[in-house]
Amino acid sequence: MQILMNYIDFDQPGDPSVLNLKQGECPTPNVNEVLIKVAYAGVNRPDCLQRAGAYPPPKGASEVLGLEISGEIVGAGSGVDEAFIGNQVMALTAGGGYAEYCLVDVRNVLPIPSNLSMKEAACIPETFFTVWHNVFQLGKLQKGDVFLVHGGSSGIGTTAIQLAKAFGASVIATAGSVEKCNACRDVGADYAIDYTKEDFVERVKQITNYAGANVILDMVGGSYIERNYSAAAIEGRIIQIAFLGGVKTQVNFVKLMMKRLVHTGSTLRARSVEFKEEIANALQIQVWPLIESQKVKPVIHSVFDLKDANKAHALMESNAHIGKIVLKV
Repeated sequence: MQILMNYIDFDQPGDPSVLNLKQGECPTPNVNEVLIKVAYAGVNRPDCLQRAGAYPPPKGASEVLGLEISGEIVGAGSGVDEAFIGNQVMALTAGGGYAEYCLVDVRNVLPIPSNLSMKEAACIPETFFTVWHNVFQLGKLQKGDVFLVHGGSSGIGTTAIQLAKAFGASVIATAGSVEKCNACRDVGADYAIDYTKEDFVERVKQITNYAGANVILDMVGGSYIERNYSAAAIEGRIIQIAFLGGVKTQVNFVKLMMKRLVHTGSTLRARSVEFKEEIANALQIQVWPLIESQKVKPVIHSVFDLKDANKAHALMESNAHIGKIVLKV
């Protein structure tokens, strides 16, 4: 007998009000997939972009929103050891998380550290995968480096601050209010710059005695791109993960050339299962001990019921949150 499930969907792209609770058939796991009964789902910027029609899911992925979940494995496809059934896990998905049941390739499923709740676990996959790949694998952040993160009070930002500090970097964060700057310091930032009151380029120069930041994680784009070149150290690495401030700008590339900067971009969702599996393995080795020793933990701002996903999206787009927004399924 086919099981029915509730999920969030939209008929036409638009603002958060287009999101509705719907009912449909529970999916069936295919080769290497597990079926997870979802407890919580993390809310992320790509979800809002997809809802607005600006970020379609990759080929073969569920059209249902949701890139990270926690829950219990209740089914297994061929190629998966049925001993996994009953395990409580977190998972990175290419879609489908805003639902009572979600299919995930078993290679992108992770055990939940013993000291985390299901709610906290749902905040980990998309955020920690993104930070690990961009800051440590692409940015090659090392002990003693100066790390500048824009949007420091966001879910990505609070994660990046904690991990960078845990691995011995000096951390500078930018944020848009006194409260958000305080939140950045609370999770370990050495310096927090209120960009509404100060020029972050000049402050970074002052803080670093004009040496600049070795690694910059930027989700703003727009006018920040050229300013990042000014704030970066010689041979600095700048990683672009979003363009909340605009996708187009005019840039003088002389600083990029003269400073021998590396400016790269990255997305995670469309990458292969194997690529994500490598990150999952690295996280279990490098980061899980930090979580279990409570040196790193997700920062949660709000929890909404699944049916109130529209309210969660409205909050995210208001930029009033600090840390993660989560849906209780």
